[in-house]
Amino acid sequence: MHAHVTRLADIFAMLGGVILFVIVMVTTTNTGAFILDRILAPAGVNVSGLPGYEDFVQLAISGAALMFFPYTQASRGHVAVDLFVSNAPMAVKRLLDHMWLTLTAGVALFLAYWMINGLLESRSDAVVAGVLGWPIWPFYIPGIASMILWAIVSVSQIFGDARYA
Repeated sequence: MHAHVTRLADIFAMLGGVILFVIVMVTTTNTGAFILDRILAPAGVNVSGLPGYEDFVQLAISGAALMFFPYTQASRGHVAVDLFVSNAPMAVKRLLDHMWLTLTAGVALFLAYWMINGLLESRSDAVVAGVLGWPIWPFYIPGIASMILWAIVSVSQIFGDARYA
């Protein structure tokens, strides 16, 4: 199971990267439009930026940023301070690692819970992006899925990680 969970974390990170690439392309287009507007303004030509650019970036980055958390957990890329336990017995290292993985899973599920509440509230209030008019609630879904996957990765590492075998 651990390999499947890790693969899913990889896929989430790749999708997050695709979203970030789209954000970069939209930002480049928007910036190019502003530059063209400055260059062509003396000739009486107006080039406008992308309407709703800020809405799009805000909504897209809200999910994309969280999509990297499961991958970082799967690759053990989160910050760890081993200074005080580097010479500890393997049993102590394993115990501490399992405690932190359990705490990490708990934090991820806590965040998912509150994000679900935010999704439900924004949906019931019919909150929309200011310029684009897009509903906000669907943009919670990638973040919620990422938090749940982050918890699953953490738990799978407790039972399937060969780090302390």
